[in-house]
Amino acid sequence: MAQPDTNTFPPGIGMTTTRAPFIEDAKAHGRLYIQQPYELYSEENHEAWRSLYNRMLPQWERYANQHFMKGISNLCLDPNKVPRLEDVNQFLCALTGFRAKAVSGYVPAFQFFDCLRQRDFPTTITIRDGSKLDYLPEPDIFHDIAGHVPMHTDPAFADTLVRFGDCAHTAAEIARSISDKEERMRRLESVIKAMARFFWFTIEFGLMRDEGGKGLKAYGSGLLSSYGELAHSIDSPEVQRYPVQLEWVINQYFEIDHYQPLLFIVDSFDHLFSLVDQLEKWMREGKLDNVSPGEPGVGEEDLASFLNAPTA
Repeated sequence: MAQPDTNTFPPGIGMTTTRAPFIEDAKAHGRLYIQQPYELYSEENHEAWRSLYNRMLPQWERYANQHFMKGISNLCLDPNKVPRLEDVNQFLCALTGFRAKAVSGYVPAFQFFDCLRQRDFPTTITIRDGSKLDYLPEPDIFHDIAGHVPMHTDPAFADTLVRFGDCAHTAAEIARSISDKEERMRRLESVIKAMARFFWFTIEFGLMRDEGGKGLKAYGSGLLSSYGELAHSIDSPEVQRYPVQLEWVINQYFEIDHYQPLLFIVDSFDHLFSLVDQLEKWMREGKLDNVSPGEPGVGEEDLASFLNAPTA
């Protein structure tokens, strides 16, 4: 479906989360994958990016893992204005083949994971209100570009995301092989829940041992895009931190509206890749078919995205 003429919207009208006419128009017309209408960002939007970036930089220098810091440098992000995705992709694609792909809103689970398999990262292009910098329940361009994408410049991490995308195809293949509809839906919901928990506790909120193996650094994007939680994840005595155990992760519920009280530690991205291999192996063996109940919920749209997935 064609991109709307951005002349419909006055330049600088704003691309603020929950207040972006361009995004509302795209959703109304069923456009999920879109182009970034850069001229629509307001000065307030650029100021929000500037404020977020400048206060996060010292936090990153103290708490972020070395791969993230190298990624920030390699992407040449401008600290003073919202980035153009075409500029980000110029650097990113040359390093790992990944690209930031603008979306208008929520991407159903299978499509999201399949994008990773194709080295596309669904990217929100709105930015949070400048008066509400500390917490946002949904992603924005700062979370996606400054939190996620620097990690995508690392080849080992990028390969892990692609491997995780493969797991979605395995899940869809297994679901199609189950003849009983009720059993198919039950098992698929459990598998999607396990995948979502794995993604949450690694890609979004993962910790990693530092180069010396004694301290901890953050690599999860939910931590790396949060001023308060980044420090809290490493320093707070209120946080439980344990070496990652797959059976624990896939059965551990989580809630999104407060700092995470439980975090898991990987040794390296090679370690993380091996866990994704194990996740798929367990999926094929039926070990993800009966994970514990609780969050996250699995919606009808996510279930349908797997059931209607194209064959690999």
